[in-house]
Amino acid sequence: MSKPYVLGVDIGGTNTVFGIVDARGHVIASDSIKTRKHSNFDDYVEELHTGVMRLLKLHDAEDKIYGIGIGAPNANYYTGEIQNPPNLPWGPIIPLAEKVSKAFNGIPVSITNDANAAALGEMTYGAARGMKDFIMITLGTGVGSGIVVNGQVVYGHDGFAGELGHLVVKRNNGRVCGCGRTGCLEAYCSATGVARTAREFLEVRSEPSVLRNLQIEDITSKDVYDAAMAGDKLAKDIFEYTGTILGQTFADMVAFTSPQAIILFGGLAKSGDLLMRPIKESFEKSLMPIFRGKTKIILSELKESDAAVLGASALGWEAKYRYEDRSVPAVEEPTAAS
Repeated sequence: MSKPYVLGVDIGGTNTVFGIVDARGHVIASDSIKTRKHSNFDDYVEELHTGVMRLLKLHDAEDKIYGIGIGAPNANYYTGEIQNPPNLPWGPIIPLAEKVSKAFNGIPVSITNDANAAALGEMTYGAARGMKDFIMITLGTGVGSGIVVNGQVVYGHDGFAGELGHLVVKRNNGRVCGCGRTGCLEAYCSATGVARTAREFLEVRSEPSVLRNLQIEDITSKDVYDAAMAGDKLAKDIFEYTGTILGQTFADMVAFTSPQAIILFGGLAKSGDLLMRPIKESFEKSLMPIFRGKTKIILSELKESDAAVLGASALGWEAKYRYEDRSVPAVEEPTAAS
């Protein structure tokens, strides 16, 4: 029996990262190409194929890939298409799964958005091993989410369910969000949202802050974190404000699906007690009594440098099992990373 691998591919606005992953969740090797180098999608797929085949040859895995999983913006699990993608140059409808599968001689391909891929990766290899009900929240430039109910990712009837980053948390005079609505969670609790809060606080409050030494339009969430860690009160209040909104919104999410855990991933999630303390305090205060003490808020166990590839690779195993050709030798079920 040959050792099985899958290919995990994460398509970002700048880079596309791909890696070979074994059934224990080990990333054997990875590489990347520039996503926006080619304005023609077929040329992009050709370069992706060339890069992947080079990597497979280097690691003696040319005939050992049993499935391909791809995480991408606005990727539709049902149709295999990217639909109206932000920051990608290839048009409103991109037949991603079909084109990639054809390039790789019919290897089955499944796609989803990056947050759903992260949820699958966490369930297969990370903190959600053994869980059937949890919510994955990615706190990065935006706020992404993947919802798992009874062991299945929630896609909805059209493939786009689960956009919890666009729950409205400020009904009156909310900030404009990149999605076009106002008051979305993402506008307040992403890394960019933290920077926006910093600018607002600096404008309406008068106390001293090291953040006043920076150009106000250039302030980042990292600047706020560094200031807070140095004891800056205004910066700490920014994290208090952000964590309070997150905790309140997580309590609303629990009322939908009663998850075992809400798992946090992304750069902002690494802020430690600056963020986690106000999240947990406001979460417990905001929960309906029947849900109190039942849902954990925990951090991802996926290594950040491998997380995107691992998440996509979990979808690769699913692709393999969904479209399995009975002529392919039986392979082991994927197991938790050791």
